[in-house]
Amino acid sequence: MNKQALVEWVHGKIGGTKVASEEVVDGLIEAIIGTLKKGGEVSIAGLGIFSVKARAARMARNPKTGEAVKVAATKVPKFRAAKAFKDAVK
Repeated sequence: MNKQALVEWVHGKIGGTKVASEEVVDGLIEAIIGTLKKGGEVSIAGLGIFSVKARAARMARNPKTGEAVKVAATKVPKFRAAKAFKDAVK
């Protein structure tokens, strides 16, 4: 399922126009991203928790040359699936 398929599904559930359904999907995505940018987390019951994890700076190796390369610290998005979600997928 991609974003367009999700818009179609929302449109089928709530009716109205496809433009309104796309605004709902876009708004949901923007809300999740906005919360994560602020350092918060988004918890959706039955689905899971979206959060941000800090990844420390480290040294890595260039596989081609074997040279050591410094990798800067960064923040990465993280998703932890809820138990109900995990059980439904099994």
